[in-house]
Amino acid sequence: MGLPRVLSGVQPTGALHLGNWLGAIRNWVELQSSHDTFVCVVDLHAITVPHDPKQLAHDTLSTAALYVACGMDPEHCSIFVQSQVKAHSELCWLLNCVTPLNWLERMIQFKEKAVKQGDNVSVGLLDYPVLMAADILLYDADLVPVGEDQKQHLELARDIAQQRINANFGSKEEPVLKVPKPLILKEGARVMSLNDGRSKMSKSDPNEGSRITLLDPPELITKKIKRAKTDPQIGLEFGNPDRPEAENLLSIYSILSKQSRDVVAAECAEMGWGTFKPLLAETTVAALEPIQSRYAELMGDQAELKRILNQGRERAEVVAEATLKRVRDALGFLA
Repeated sequence: MGLPRVLSGVQPTGALHLGNWLGAIRNWVELQSSHDTFVCVVDLHAITVPHDPKQLAHDTLSTAALYVACGMDPEHCSIFVQSQVKAHSELCWLLNCVTPLNWLERMIQFKEKAVKQGDNVSVGLLDYPVLMAADILLYDADLVPVGEDQKQHLELARDIAQQRINANFGSKEEPVLKVPKPLILKEGARVMSLNDGRSKMSKSDPNEGSRITLLDPPELITKKIKRAKTDPQIGLEFGNPDRPEAENLLSIYSILSKQSRDVVAAECAEMGWGTFKPLLAETTVAALEPIQSRYAELMGDQAELKRILNQGRERAEVVAEATLKRVRDALGFLA
């Protein structure tokens, strides 16, 4: 038996922020020693909304560099660019042809984004979850690390695999596709906005002050934290639903300082915001410094970065093509 396989990825749109790192990438780093880990830069997803074609390639490399800078080791995981593995697009089309339209129309994220885009909403945005299903199912993933907001997309991938492919084209003894399970990591899984402790930190938020990106310089980090929304109470605490900002900022401090929630709760129980915010800023700057340093090295040697991506692509293609062949054979295509 080999190691259980994990698949995940992030779009190369907007700068990666604390939420991406603490809620996702940090966990991938821990998993790569005990799991067969595949992580991709999902650039095909990035064009489901209007994008700058002059920026896409740079952002793709930048995202890959941040994966490595955050601790993803190309000798222990496969890092690759989604669009460079052609099987993603082909499997997406095959799954499109067996996925009911009403399954996609009920997806929450499509409804939310479609309202914003109005008449300009693309078929790609509607079809985004099927491409995500193809991403996951191509690699026979046992587990998929997901946040709460992505559970619906993983459930769709599971339904497509079980109800539309395996049930109609496979057998119980020989399923065509492996049905993955969610891996939901609780601590730090939902880093919230600096402006609203009830909303998730997001790359798409038009307010730059709502998030700390992994490449923000120290002075900007300090400025954003200084302006972060707080409440009038003295002392920080966990578990009070009326104080979401205290919960969020104290959680970030706990993770970045590598101290338990009990320890930081005791440390900050009687601390005012004027004392806590500089402490959080200092801790955040220190935690991001090695990431920023390594990132600069990688972006200064793009030949090495592309070598890492080519190595990851070669590994990914072997697995992806084998899965795609199973699906093509099951659907009856001429070999």
